[in-house]
Amino acid sequence: MKKSPAHRCRDIERQAGYLQPEHCAPPLTRPRSDAMWFIRDCCGIVCGVITWCLVFYAEFVVLFVMLLPAKNLLYSLINGALFSTLAFLALASHARAMCTDPGAVPKGNATKEFIESLQLKPGQVVYKCPKCCSIKPDRAHHCSVCKRCIKKMDHHCPWVNNCVGEKNQKFFVLFTMYIALISLHALVMVAFHFIFCFESDWTKCSTFSPPATVILLIFLCFEGLLFLIFTSVMFGTQVHSICTDETGIEQLKKEERRWVKRTKWMNMRVVFGHPFSIAWLSPFATPDHGKADYYQYVV
Repeated sequence: MKKSPAHRCRDIERQAGYLQPEHCAPPLTRPRSDAMWFIRDCCGIVCGVITWCLVFYAEFVVLFVMLLPAKNLLYSLINGALFSTLAFLALASHARAMCTDPGAVPKGNATKEFIESLQLKPGQVVYKCPKCCSIKPDRAHHCSVCKRCIKKMDHHCPWVNNCVGEKNQKFFVLFTMYIALISLHALVMVAFHFIFCFESDWTKCSTFSPPATVILLIFLCFEGLLFLIFTSVMFGTQVHSICTDETGIEQLKKEERRWVKRTKWMNMRVVFGHPFSIAWLSPFATPDHGKADYYQYVV
């Protein structure tokens, strides 16, 4: 059977001579394991700052425009505490998704010494990334923004200024979930506030002037609706990707499935940790993957 050009390129990668370990020197300095991960990308940094500013804006409008002037103290306390808690968890999830190593492959490890340490048997092959001079584990892809190969890379998200990969996918899923929840909560409160203001005097339903109040609420409505749609779709696609154990890149490229097929519940535990607990919803709990790290250099 005649092979396609894509298959011929993959066969070239399988040739031992393609690795050319003599062209790869180990990096001059090894990154510390405790060093914070942060991508110095202007677009990503701007998007991250905008995300935090929009959450703080929503917090300001909810507390100072809608809840503080409300006559029902219990209503204000419950909704204020709920919205602030969800907003805090959203920002914490965003920070963890942004500052967590998504699963970067050691840069420049395609050396003769490292290849020999793999103790390859006849018929076994490894892949080398010519861009970052790394030996790629199975299911790893190179990110042009991070300039690294990322294990189980789903996509690069400018809103978190990072790749979504093996080690930070949980935090990205939590970020989209909590943003969707605070967006929905804000829209419901805006609807109730408009009803209250129409039934009473506009000067008594807010400490701001009626025109300023309307402008602030309309902008919050637009922001909430936009982010609710966007993050809900992202949350749904991420959960589907986790359950099917197929990343966005793998779906896009229609890559051949070479990894072990597991149940949907096991795939969720691989991302969120073993065993199931309330820690699944916490951005401060680092997932315990147990024995779920199946990705090897040799394929």
